[in-house]
Amino acid sequence: MRLADIEIPATAAARAAHEVAAAYCPPALLNHSVRSYLWAAGYAGANGVAFDAELLYVAAMLHDIGLVPEFDAHTVPFEEAGGHVAWAFAAGAGWPPERRKRVSEVIVRHMWAEVDVAEDPEGHLLELSTALDISGRHPEAFPAGFRAEVLAGHPRLGISREFLACFSDQARRKPGSLAAEFFATGFTERITTNPLDEQDVSVI
Repeated sequence: MRLADIEIPATAAARAAHEVAAAYCPPALLNHSVRSYLWAAGYAGANGVAFDAELLYVAAMLHDIGLVPEFDAHTVPFEEAGGHVAWAFAAGAGWPPERRKRVSEVIVRHMWAEVDVAEDPEGHLLELSTALDISGRHPEAFPAGFRAEVLAGHPRLGISREFLACFSDQARRKPGSLAAEFFATGFTERITTNPLDEQDVSVI
């Protein structure tokens, strides 16, 4: 598992998704989005998971767009809001309806406890990678050298503190959301003991 082996899609949609994320996400959230794709693609390559790189990349760039003030929907959880934004983005990119639906599904499912890799490989990979990056789940699935490469190129910049604040706000305003459920099941402890923070010198 090496950073140099990971394909970054060069399509117009992929470039535009990164541009949107860079325009609206603060630096820590943008780096989290990039890392989420890199963890996902690295894991897929090492474990023989076939996936659609463009679809996964666009979903990774936009999966937390519902947390930023400009796209925060007060009536639905942030992942559903992000799914709607991604659907509209994909329509503007000229994607057919089924592909628009897929990118929305992947974003919504990244908050699930588990996504079946056979049913939805991109959703599985994004759920797995975001769980590593935010909650520190299963770091042993990623070699220490690879983790160091990714963190050196895309440091965490205090993402744990930022996410605690975002999720606390989501949980308060949307008590029926998965964000609220996370807080009720030990999210604070998981995020504050993420081993990636110990490995990333930018957070010290």
